[in-house]
Amino acid sequence: MGTENKLTEIIRGAVHKDRFWIRLAVVVLAVIMMGFSLSWLMLTDMGPDPYTMLNNAVSRKLGVSLGSWQAFLNCVLLVGVLIFGGRNIGFGTLANMVLVGYSIDFFSWVWRNTLPLEVFGRFPVRLAVMVPALVLFVLSAAVYMDLDMGSSPYDAIPFILSRHFKKLPFRILRILYDCGFILAALLCGGKLGAVTVLMALTLGPVIEWAGKVIHKVFEKNN
Repeated sequence: MGTENKLTEIIRGAVHKDRFWIRLAVVVLAVIMMGFSLSWLMLTDMGPDPYTMLNNAVSRKLGVSLGSWQAFLNCVLLVGVLIFGGRNIGFGTLANMVLVGYSIDFFSWVWRNTLPLEVFGRFPVRLAVMVPALVLFVLSAAVYMDLDMGSSPYDAIPFILSRHFKKLPFRILRILYDCGFILAALLCGGKLGAVTVLMALTLGPVIEWAGKVIHKVFEKNN
């Protein structure tokens, strides 16, 4: 009952935000762009973010699509987040839970059926694709988080953990958290890429910085 009341309260609060429908549309677009950029990163075989690395490894083992497995795991994590008092849950949370994984599935299917995939065996091509894809992912994630429509269950858990490990700086805790998912992915047969390591070590601070820059740009324009 407590979890149901908490979810109802979250939904009511989210709907009453200023410019709700515009913010929701931008969040959905940003989340789809995250999936779009991750599909390119996976195409380069240089690794996605730690969470996608784990989900890709498990989905392959189970023989299900990445989107379906990721949506299921997100639901499990969301229940845990609600039980343990996670904050910043909203419609953006639901968009992230469903659309990132299925966007990766869709765009990966498009690339497999339209692109000469053999060219991605060349390192210069992989590097040329990886850099803009990584930049797009960071910018999309920054926009998604900065709109305050709710974070993913995966991103909410470190904030819950920080309440129990108050002496540990949040950035260090987040790095350890991401590294834990990388280890789990490796145990499930996942392949570690350079981009995954880079994301685990720098993604949180970089997205936070990009969000502040985007916020300042919008403030100046308004």
